[in-house]
Amino acid sequence: SSSSRDEALRDKRARILSRGLPKQKPIEGVKQVVVVASGKGGVGKSTTAVNIALALAANDSTKEVGLLDADIYGPSIPRMMNLKGNPELTPKNLMRPLKNYGIACMSMGFLIEETAPVVWRGLMVMSAVEKLLRQVDWGQLDYLVIDMPPGTGDVQLSVSQNIPIAGAVIVSTPQDVALLDAHKGAEMFRKVHVPVLGLVQNMSVFQCPKCKHETHIFGADGVRDLAKTLGLDILGDVPLHINIRETCDSGQPVVISQPQSDA
Repeated sequence: SSSSRDEALRDKRARILSRGLPKQKPIEGVKQVVVVASGKGGVGKSTTAVNIALALAANDSTKEVGLLDADIYGPSIPRMMNLKGNPELTPKNLMRPLKNYGIACMSMGFLIEETAPVVWRGLMVMSAVEKLLRQVDWGQLDYLVIDMPPGTGDVQLSVSQNIPIAGAVIVSTPQDVALLDAHKGAEMFRKVHVPVLGLVQNMSVFQCPKCKHETHIFGADGVRDLAKTLGLDILGDVPLHINIRETCDSGQPVVISQPQSDA
């Protein structure tokens, strides 16, 4: 029958696809990898990734935490973590991460000038990502937080298929255009069998510093509605607050510089 033929075709396709997938190989010395992703750029993913890494370290001082900036075209971790300079090489020719606030960091931004554009084709980008994953001496880390580039392209697939990932955190603003892409991001991780830990609703509300009136500039509950649709948890609401933006821009993220603030 046609249905049994279709089923046989599906099985064959699945077998061929599974043969073609790369074997996942852990990063040496790293226990758990958490990726922070978004479908769309400009939703505060890097800010969230930086503060998650710092919060993991602040919550348990016995844990060693690393932060990998996998955004080759637009690396922002050096600025946000107040780090400059080139990584030293170990005798085994591995790059040593730069450290600040107790977090070991690696980024393409350490290897190029801050204002230099990366004008590369895909294969060169993939080679750079592989080097950042495999040719870094992370030491012993309990958590490695990876700040992914926006979208669902080569880098996301390569990282997801080449290393075991404990879970993905998806960041989105509540507006419809961001939610569409966040939905795609969540579905991509499901397709490559990466557990999605939940969604972060960023820039959820703006409070006027003078009159304290609250305005939902990007909409109120878009990410909550998406979480219900996907059967996922909301991990938190982050307000649109000048302190969060200013502290990251100045290299003193809010988790480390203002740990008692509401933000």
